[in-house]
Amino acid sequence: MTRPELAESLFRSGYNCAQSVVMAFAPDFGLSREEAERISAAFGGGFSRLRETCGTVSGAAMVLSLRYGAGTGSDREKKTHLYTVVQDFAKAFAAQHGSYICRELLALGPGPDSPVPEARTEAYYSRRPCAKYVRAAAELLEQYL
Repeated sequence: MTRPELAESLFRSGYNCAQSVVMAFAPDFGLSREEAERISAAFGGGFSRLRETCGTVSGAAMVLSLRYGAGTGSDREKKTHLYTVVQDFAKAFAAQHGSYICRELLALGPGPDSPVPEARTEAYYSRRPCAKYVRAAAELLEQYL
């Protein structure tokens, strides 16, 4: 199974969008599935259902940090490179999908949603394009690694 397929499968099994992306790439960086699941848990729903940056983009930023992140707090050159790569990724994602903001991708109004996640049912998957975004983010992320 490819990483994009795995990411989509993880999402369809109940993981949030950020978790699905991070977990699909975690083995490449020596992270266990459980570690990846936990460190990305709060980033679904546009950062804990605040509907800000799409969780797929946040998850990709975490993976890009594992690949390009600075080793020390004072390494401005590495920070600049990482921030450039993440900004480029976000722009490329937005170019493909019209935005990288969760509420815009889902055509929701302003403000956060309830912190209670929706039940994952066939009706949920049929009206939410999130599985498509998870796969697309993982496909795009492969190009950046």
